[in-house]
Amino acid sequence: MDLALRGKQALITGASKGIGAATAEVLAEEGCHLHLAARGEAGLHALAERLRERHEVTVDVHPADLRDPGDLARLAEATDGIDILVNNAGDIPGGSLDLVDEDAWRHGWELKVFGYINLTRLVYARMKARGHGVIVNDIGAAGEGFDFDYIAGSSGNAALMAFTRSLGGRSLRDDNIRVVGVNPGPVATERIVDLMKTRARTRLGDEGRYRELMTGLPYGRAAEPREIADAIAFLASERSAYTSGVILTLDGGLCARGGA
Repeated sequence: MDLALRGKQALITGASKGIGAATAEVLAEEGCHLHLAARGEAGLHALAERLRERHEVTVDVHPADLRDPGDLARLAEATDGIDILVNNAGDIPGGSLDLVDEDAWRHGWELKVFGYINLTRLVYARMKARGHGVIVNDIGAAGEGFDFDYIAGSSGNAALMAFTRSLGGRSLRDDNIRVVGVNPGPVATERIVDLMKTRARTRLGDEGRYRELMTGLPYGRAAEPREIADAIAFLASERSAYTSGVILTLDGGLCARGGA
């Protein structure tokens, strides 16, 4: 299926690894020119070089801390003219209320919750001036399947779900900008290993037993980053041109069956 993305420009945050890097790969395959942003500069440059060689697209690298308002402003300015924004950066800590103190909670939200909102504010204004654009928020299924042992993440994801639906509900009609989201369940990244280790310490008293907590997942595995990236690319494409203000859950049915 041709997603009609060739020649488009996309900015992906948290692009150095995991879902962000997989999304960059998919969009490059579709002929998108890319802007990759993350704190890990070495990883960004390695990915960019690989994508240029494989897919003959332009790839610009933007080392940035999306907690920093100055970095956000510089990133929005440097990527003015993009057609697609994929908000993906995040590192909200795992743990229950007694284990996640205020500083850790705020630190996590500054990147994922306020980072998404503040970058969207800057990019949306530029898209509105041009009369078109797509914003895809990679959120997380913990925002709908609430998790006691990931309380900061569940709360932050629920906030971003409300943000996506509130903005996307009017953005297409009023400004010709689509705002959509994806809610991945467990995905096979370094991030899920860290979260599962935290949960294993809490539930089992031993972080080394984290794999025991993954045996009940659909198909007995976490999703692959590429599976999430393919959905992001579709939502960002003209094949999904009538989609806004909605969130696609990609968790193998966990939320539907009431599990986390």
